[in-house]
Amino acid sequence: MTNEAVRIAYLLNSGFVVEDGEDRWALVFDAFRDMRGDVERVMGQALQVYFFVSHAHLDHFSPAIARYAKASRFFLSEDIRALSEASRFPAEKTVWLGKYDGWEGGGIRVESFDSTDEGTSFLVEIGGWRIFHAGDFNWWHWSGDTQENIKFARNGFFKQMKKLDGKAFDLAFFPADGRLEEARDWGAKEFCRRTDTGALVTMHSVSYPRFEPDVDFFAPGREIPVWSPVEPGERRVYKKGSGFSQ
Repeated sequence: MTNEAVRIAYLLNSGFVVEDGEDRWALVFDAFRDMRGDVERVMGQALQVYFFVSHAHLDHFSPAIARYAKASRFFLSEDIRALSEASRFPAEKTVWLGKYDGWEGGGIRVESFDSTDEGTSFLVEIGGWRIFHAGDFNWWHWSGDTQENIKFARNGFFKQMKKLDGKAFDLAFFPADGRLEEARDWGAKEFCRRTDTGALVTMHSVSYPRFEPDVDFFAPGREIPVWSPVEPGERRVYKKGSGFSQ
């Protein structure tokens, strides 16, 4: 593998490990569980390992990741700082990110965006890659909700999308949550329509069937590869301009 390809392992919910092909770096997103040992594996292999936590919800954040003392850096959403467990993270390696913050150093650049739930979403630039992880940013349209809440959720999503319009990502992780029923893919569909994304990995598929894009999911001529993992430990290789392979 070259820097034109990355390996991806699914942890659970919004948890993923993304690593380059030469074990130079690995990105660990929202690792609240490591059921197949993928985090442990990259800690022993990659030269640089960076942890990202989008917010404090229990299905995204585990304070146990602080035990990885060899990690290069922890990028944590500001809402986690209020928790007593925040003191477990080494101050010299921890970057607290609010909305629209940024940090750069050692060959990695991180930019944070808003969420439509708690915390932040991330854009990570490393090794010639631009990788977006949405966290819980989504169009949260809940069937049976009040019209006021439905309008509020829609407005919040489209307000944030204005900040992302036209941005280019080699790889994006975005929710396709089965609990939203017919609205499961509304956010992901709009995100793909309004950004220049090379490939999509869907999240929030716990206990729901594997997501498959409808025939009208992409605008004509804008089709991109999609991977929708459901079982912890699923892995894929993604090559720029190509697709996912095992």
